[in-house]
Amino acid sequence: MADYVGVVSWGIVPLEFTDSNLATMSYNYRSNYLKSANDQLRYQIQWFYSGINEATEVGIQGGIVNVIFKVEASTDNINFKTLGLIKKSRDITNRKYDDDTSPTGHRFTVDVSQLVSDQLSYSLCPINKGTWQSNYYGGMNGGLSVQDNVIGGNLAIGTPISDYNVTENGTYRRLRVSATYEIIDIDSVSGAKNIVTAGNTIGSAPKISVINSVNQFERDSTFYSTYNVDLNTGYDFLTRCPNWRGGGVSEDFKKPVRIDEQAEWLQFYIRRNYSKEIRGAGLDDTVGADGIKIVTYELDGSSNEFYLRDFEDNLSTFVSNGYVIPEDYQQQMFVQNISPDYIINSGNVWIPDNARVVAPNSNYPYWNAYSGNTITSNTIYYTAELVKVGMFGTKIKRVVSNTYYYTIDRENKNIPYEFVRFHWLNSMGGIDSYTAKRDVLEGLNISRDVIERKSSDRTWYQANSGAVNQVKVDVNNDDYISDTMRGGNIYKGGREVLGLSAERVQSVYTEPLNISVAKWLEEIMLSPNVWIEMNTDATKRGNTVNPYLRPSKKEYIPVIITNSDIETVNQEKGLVTFNIEYTLSHKVKTQRN
Repeated sequence: MADYVGVVSWGIVPLEFTDSNLATMSYNYRSNYLKSANDQLRYQIQWFYSGINEATEVGIQGGIVNVIFKVEASTDNINFKTLGLIKKSRDITNRKYDDDTSPTGHRFTVDVSQLVSDQLSYSLCPINKGTWQSNYYGGMNGGLSVQDNVIGGNLAIGTPISDYNVTENGTYRRLRVSATYEIIDIDSVSGAKNIVTAGNTIGSAPKISVINSVNQFERDSTFYSTYNVDLNTGYDFLTRCPNWRGGGVSEDFKKPVRIDEQAEWLQFYIRRNYSKEIRGAGLDDTVGADGIKIVTYELDGSSNEFYLRDFEDNLSTFVSNGYVIPEDYQQQMFVQNISPDYIINSGNVWIPDNARVVAPNSNYPYWNAYSGNTITSNTIYYTAELVKVGMFGTKIKRVVSNTYYYTIDRENKNIPYEFVRFHWLNSMGGIDSYTAKRDVLEGLNISRDVIERKSSDRTWYQANSGAVNQVKVDVNNDDYISDTMRGGNIYKGGREVLGLSAERVQSVYTEPLNISVAKWLEEIMLSPNVWIEMNTDATKRGNTVNPYLRPSKKEYIPVIITNSDIETVNQEKGLVTFNIEYTLSHKVKTQRN
């Protein structure tokens, strides 16, 4: 097998380091490990050979004419699936401005973002569940419907759970791009030139993680270092809600949550689980436990501290000398329910066991059940932070995220109208939520297809008794086999509705919003995926049939926002309110005539 000649290297790629070709091309040499699938994801191969520049046609033995980029994705960082192969000829020639010369070598560049973005949608955690079942497979994912029909097995009744057609997480992907080369191979006897695949190659470009986020040109940076939990501190959850302290956002905004709410999510991406300076005997920087620290603040000035750690069960682990230890490089998306109802009623509330002894073969999270007060009738607000706990030594606890604030909303519901709780795919690829409470309206938007049929003959009516040739004839009632009489069928005919289409349309107003909150809440209008919570006979059935997968009688019901415009800033009025107009995605079912 022939080899290419010259030197091949990676050029422009989404992630590179200080010793790479990108070291001086971009600030911080683009060392951001977390990227948006909706931005450009360019990969470039550079080929250099003596005497070859970009304007030179290739005709030599071993000259590269095409590069085939192989694009693969994974959630577990092990089992990569091929998304596609892209064959690329050399780029259009670059020319110098003053003497029209071209740079040395050839370059082959592709953008793989569209391939990757098709793999990413959303992932909902079931209402009232602490976290989703698996980080690799996520929760209730978007994308195509699963068409699994496998019920077979050794038993006549079939297998209750199928392993087939389970979709991967819709929230993140690990991306790997590699390249092979088509080169010129010259026959040593005939001199004929053929295109063959080169036997030699280089390693893959550095792997990155991609999320279903979006950046606004006039507003956002494309660097997600603060959303990429690593060794240090000060990281953000995957939301733009301005209820955290610092960063120039509204300093006094606390996100309102209600006592009966069962789904308030914190979604975050952990690249590395270890943390600098969590020192102790054994492995420096090793983290043995992770949790969301909740601190509640009471009317009397007291506070309560406890942890939620459902998401910790999805950490990747390894065994060393009998110790079960969370992996350093997690490269995964996590989610945790921090809603008031879940905190109060789940029973999954913990405190760290600072006196624990790490025993071989024991579970890696070392927690004690928390028995104190959580959210009470006197709780004013609470905070949430991501905390790492050292594995060895003094088990140092380190807060690694910013602090997020939530105020308890105790306003009574406006009976008979329920408040409307929205969830939506936010601009960071996570799930945000908000409860709107003002001026709830509901109605139907109906359209009809009308046709005109021939009207019935009203001249003749079949009598129940009559005369034939002047002889009276009685008709027994039992003789009628149908209620369709002879003549007089005026119950139909004329214009008729052939088909009817109906949508349930609703609207609700938000509370008055300041600028930072309005800018965040406008994402409801911009999101392709929005849901409301509903408690109906249909949703209750899911809880009755399988309370593990559907631990709430409420369910996500998809809606389409129908607003054509909104006002986010009004200098004259100051605070603004949104009128959120929407219709259920599932249309009202009607009969066809």
